[in-house]
Amino acid sequence: MIAGILKEPNGENRVSLLPEQAEVLIKKNVEVWIEHDAGAKAYASNAVYQSKLVTVTTREAILQQCDIIFSIHILSTNDVEQLKPNAVIVGVYQPLYNYVAINEWAAKSVTTFSLDSIPRSTRAQSMDVLSSQANIAGYRAVLVAATIFPRYFPMFMTAAGSIPPAKMLILGAGVAGLQAIATARRLGAVVEVFDTRPVVKEEVQSLGAKFIEVEGAADASKAGGYAVEQTQDYQQKQQQKIAEATAKADIIITTAQIPGKKAPILITDAMLATMKNGSVIIDLAAATGGNTSVTVNNETVITANGVSIVGDSNLQTGMPFDASKMYGKNVLNFLQLIIDKEGKMYLNFEDDIVKGCCITHNKQVVNDRVKSLLV
Repeated sequence: MIAGILKEPNGENRVSLLPEQAEVLIKKNVEVWIEHDAGAKAYASNAVYQSKLVTVTTREAILQQCDIIFSIHILSTNDVEQLKPNAVIVGVYQPLYNYVAINEWAAKSVTTFSLDSIPRSTRAQSMDVLSSQANIAGYRAVLVAATIFPRYFPMFMTAAGSIPPAKMLILGAGVAGLQAIATARRLGAVVEVFDTRPVVKEEVQSLGAKFIEVEGAADASKAGGYAVEQTQDYQQKQQQKIAEATAKADIIITTAQIPGKKAPILITDAMLATMKNGSVIIDLAAATGGNTSVTVNNETVITANGVSIVGDSNLQTGMPFDASKMYGKNVLNFLQLIIDKEGKMYLNFEDDIVKGCCITHNKQVVNDRVKSLLV
């Protein structure tokens, strides 16, 4: 079996497998090819891959000859046209948003595994690419905010006077939010946190942040660790609490997303108008519309009252080596479920993880949530 690693599009610095990780596959009797310079932006040169017995070749050769292909981002129509019959592709394809393209892949007899659809179970934690990459995004969100914010984060008492600590509001206490709390606290900021799941209160407080409570949240215990839509009454209470915290905040980091839906607007225009000149919002939900009405993905918008809104849903690419290392480890753990000890493909759809993240197979869309969108 031949496995191929594609070069990611411009703006993405990660690579699916670093040289040491590709070597693991080679030791399992899998031949590994990589597109020329695919790892260059992650500080992994062609020469290092070659030293691990990886073949450096063209994109066309990988698409046309490899049995399993790794590409973090969704492939173009031209790429899919070149795939050999029954090829397997593994990446993060956001099938609930890209369902039209995914449906076209099915017609080409492509088997698609989208790792962002892996069930969020205890057994699947080692393969959870969303968590590993969100950890980095939360860390970098705070650092990006620190470079833009025109004041110190920590409190200082100097001969020239006292500097109060920065006040940070974090909306969403998932993996990204919790890492943002820890990073902001290390830098000396005072942190408040809002989340619709009361169960995260203890984690938030253990990191030294204050948890903003709103009564009446919908039960998210059966949502697999994801957020769920809330009632109108709850949303009104939520907005009131967030409005109070927003007016006091110097920095806001928003992370709220609902799979398959547009990101909820948590910071309204009225709230933005109350924020201080020079304050900063880092919106990690920018790819699905953002948590403000003016967020633009991959851009910084400055409001009339001087609030900088950074829309960036791919902050992890700014730490390409560690992001690639963590992503690659997730991929290797997943491959243990679909590649046997002899290095041959073994698609066991009785396994809940394999079944859960398989989107297309045998010329069909097999994921129920994606199928429902095609009706």
